[in-house]
Order: sequence, then C-alpha cells, then structure tokens
Amino acid sequence: MFKAVKRALLPLIILLVIATPVFAAIHFPELSGRVIDEAHILSPSVIAGLSQKLEDYERGTSNQLVIVTLASLGGYEISDYGYQLGRKWQIGQKGKDNGVLLIIAPVEHKVRIEVGYGLEELLTDAAASKIIHNIILPDFREGKIEQGVIDGAQAILDVLGGKSIEAQAINNGPSTIQLIVTLFFMFVFFRFAMRHPFLAYMILSHNSSRFSGSRSSGWSGGSGFRGGGGSFGGGGSSGSW
Repeated sequence: MFKAVKRALLPLIILLVIATPVFAAIHFPELSGRVIDEAHILSPSVIAGLSQKLEDYERGTSNQLVIVTLASLGGYEISDYGYQLGRKWQIGQKGKDNGVLLIIAPVEHKVRIEVGYGLEELLTDAAASKIIHNIILPDFREGKIEQGVIDGAQAILDVLGGKSIEAQAINNGPSTIQLIVTLFFMFVFFRFAMRHPFLAYMILSHNSSRFSGSRSSGWSGGSGFRGGGGSFGGGGSSGSW
C-alpha cells in the first residue's frame, strides 16, 4: 500500500521541485533614480555625480542608462535576473527600446551589462564583454569598486557614442602634449597671479561660482524617475571577480 502511494506521489513531488524556482518571487529594488545603490557600496558624492551624468546623457540622446547595485541575486543567475529586471523596470523609450542596465552584485561578485533591443547593434555582446573584462573587473579586483562603476558607466556611454573600447584604452590618460600645454598655462597664470593677485583671485572666484551654479541647477535626485516602456531580450554580457 505504502509503495503504491509513493509511486503515485513521486511524479507530483518531482513536478513541484522543478516548478519551485518558477513560482519563487524575484526581489526587485524600487526604481527610484538613475543610480540605485541597494548594496550600499557607493558614496553619496559618486551617486550624485553619476546621476547627473546619466541625466545629461539622456537629455541629449533619449537613451537611458541605469546603474544598480544589489544586496543579493536571490539565488538567480545574474543574466536571468538582469533580463527580468529590464522587463520589470522598462528602461528606455517605448518603440526605441534604448535602455541599458549596469548591474553589480557584490555578494556574489557578479556584474552584468543588460542591453535593450534597440541598442544591441551599438552595444553588442562583444563590446559589453570588453567593457566588463577590460575596464570594470580590473578595478573591482583591486578593491576599487566605485572607480570600476564610474569607468564602466563612462565606457558604456562612449561605446553608444561610437567610440571603440580600444580607443578608450589608448585615450585613458593625458598625452604628453596635453601635459605640456597644461603646465605652460599653469606657469603663465602663476606669473600673472604674482603680479596681479587681486585679479587672479577674482578670476578663480568667478569660475568657481559658475561651476557650482551649473551643478546645483541640475537633477537633484531620483524623485519621479521611471522607465519609458523599453523592452529587453537578453542581450549583454556578464562577468565575475
């Protein structure tokens, strides 16, 4: 009798085991801005700087890039999680599907670039892989998490603007000519400041106030930010450190 019941229940048990991950709810952070730091690995100044950069970029192109750090992947592969997160948040514009997610899961030591349908020809799987492995992961492995996020975000924007990863690597630092020109102007200004200290002070003060004013007039947080109806199909690349 017991064996017969066991045989009858065995297919049901197997079905429940297989179906459990499907029915398990995936935790998604709230889309509260262009930078969501659920893992608490970014400083307020880095969040503010990246948020402003991404807002300015979106104004000029309509492309949406969102950076998110996760407290946990909840047992899911980051590729599966990223695809579902893109569909949940609908980053990018409806009809253009021009959204990108940069996802960092520090507990699992995983990172992914998830690319919307409309940007897959520009930000290809190969380009996303190069950004992760050539730019982001070297910083992460040295413990420079914030720098890796900053460099990775800039590399994504550069590729979307038509710049190759190889060109970025070449242009990472200032050239000798740039250094010479910079030092020359510093020397000229120093000589000017020695002769006219008050005028030099006024020039520096004026430029400083202009810079501060331009920054304070920008986007001040994630309030009201949302996706525009973009769609994702699993394009992108992942890596680990």
